Amino acid sequence: MSLALLAAAPMMAACERVTGVDAPPQPVIASATVAHDAGNALAATFTAAVQHADSVAVRYRLTAAASPGWLTTPAAAVGGGTVTLPVLGLLPEQSYELRLIAWGKGAAIESESRALTTGALPADLPHFLASGAGPAPGFVVFAAGRYGVVIDNSGRVVWYRRFDDGTGLAFMAEPNGHYALRPPTPTVGDIEPWVEVDPSGAVTRTLSCARGLQPRPHDLLLDPDGSYLIFCDETRTMDLSALGGVANARVTGTVLQRIGANGSLLFEWNPFDHFAITDLPLAERTGASVNWTHGNAFDRDVDGNYILSFRSLSEITKVDATTGAVIWRLGGGRNEFNFPGLAPPAFVHQHGLRVAGDGTLLLLDNIGDPLASRAERYAIDPVQRVARLVQSYASLPSVVTEIGGSVQPVAGGHVLVSFGTAGRVEEYDASGRVVWRIDGDAGYVFRAQRILSLYAPGVGTSR
Repeated sequence: MSLALLAAAPMMAACERVTGVDAPPQPVIASATVAHDAGNALAATFTAAVQHADSVAVRYRLTAAASPGWLTTPAAAVGGGTVTLPVLGLLPEQSYELRLIAWGKGAAIESESRALTTGALPADLPHFLASGAGPAPGFVVFAAGRYGVVIDNSGRVVWYRRFDDGTGLAFMAEPNGHYALRPPTPTVGDIEPWVEVDPSGAVTRTLSCARGLQPRPHDLLLDPDGSYLIFCDETRTMDLSALGGVANARVTGTVLQRIGANGSLLFEWNPFDHFAITDLPLAERTGASVNWTHGNAFDRDVDGNYILSFRSLSEITKVDATTGAVIWRLGGGRNEFNFPGLAPPAFVHQHGLRVAGDGTLLLLDNIGDPLASRAERYAIDPVQRVARLVQSYASLPSVVTEIGGSVQPVAGGHVLVSFGTAGRVEEYDASGRVVWRIDGDAGYVFRAQRILSLYAPGVGTSR
């Protein structure tokens, strides 16, 4: 039976036994077993036959004498039948005992204990150390080589999944409670779809673009209704000989599509209909292949419209989610805004665009200052066409990442920043002070995200 995990469901006290002729039947647990997760030494699955229960959870603890006590997984709604619950975030090479709890209208019962000894971590799984005086609660998600990983605030890997061909640029937590990645495929030039993975590590579906376009590996948004937003590459042959280029240039633009749960195309925005090739600086459009827009991030604004980041153009564009009309253009050669107190360009080759509230944008300014990449928060006034830099977050000592990186608004005014190829991931508080970081070189982290739960990654947090 497929269960909807209720990450925030509170533990229920054992109900008193109800007596009388009309007493509801009490829960029954049978055939309880626990098994290792073959793809994650830090996870297990508990399976049992359950009757007359409304919800179930797993209690577990280390069997060592110094065990800190029982922990409990989030409760899951159940109607009866066979249930399978994941148990996540275990320690490697440790012995545990686990019990299933079932709640019903008549009572709450526990199964007998089942024993489990976890395995060793893979030899090639990266290791991390992290420190900080005041990080936000939860975990941090990112891609690390061939692994999608989740670490806690100490840097310990608490969840992982290996992908033989690698993860691609991003391993992301999504608002629907799953992960997503766009791994490369062995065949050069074929379509490389995104892959959706549930909290247990199982692949639930693949996600492609309409019209046979190639999905870009930079960003994806999975909505709870099953639809998704996706960046796609469209390449056209264009004669750019009169514009400083070649006669048969292969020009690639970034298309935004919204795809329904059934695979139908619900919306498409195409730069070939709205932008000019001359929006790209001359020096970048002279070759046989022209990376025209290079979309690398998008978000849904608070009004439901879309905000898109185009690295090649050093531009952020707001697009009407119904008509596709361009609402405004921020930065780059077609900039429509004033930036008080800033010398142009305000930002260059930005990454990680995110909406951080009404009229507020966060981005990673990769090389607006060629000596220091920094995350920047802008207050946008679309009526007056004014964009004010209200806060920036720079690592010390300074680092420069010409490609990659991300920003994420976090609860309490915090901001999580990955500095891309510079190998640095840091969290800042509302005053701009570093309150958490991965110590040492984290490797190329294209996107890092903070989540609250291993059982519902992405739920209840910003992107």
